[in-house]
Amino acid sequence: MAQRSIGQEQFGFASRERSMSSLDTLSSLIDWRSVGALLDPLHPAAKAEPAWPPLAMFRALLLPIWYDLSDVKLAEALDDRASFRRFSGFAANETTPERTALVGFRKLLIAHNLDRGLF
Repeated sequence: MAQRSIGQEQFGFASRERSMSSLDTLSSLIDWRSVGALLDPLHPAAKAEPAWPPLAMFRALLLPIWYDLSDVKLAEALDDRASFRRFSGFAANETTPERTALVGFRKLLIAHNLDRGLF
């Protein structure tokens, strides 16, 4: 009996143009510069760690609202889903925030009254 041949090399990611996801479309409709300007004063970092970009963290925190994800599942999805990475601004080869960083940034938004209507 014949068996299918599967594997990463069969997908041809590098040679094919990627299709736009709904997140890509949504992202193109929002003026992120004005949101980024509002968030720039926030520096979400644990002691002795470099801070994650505030706009990337904010965009990441929109995803669990829209997709009904826990912080743990969001961290996993950011590590795994290309559309979530692109929407948040993380390149494919970059590390992504852990759950604790996401929780800390949410608390920072709340402390600065920037959570109204979001969480």
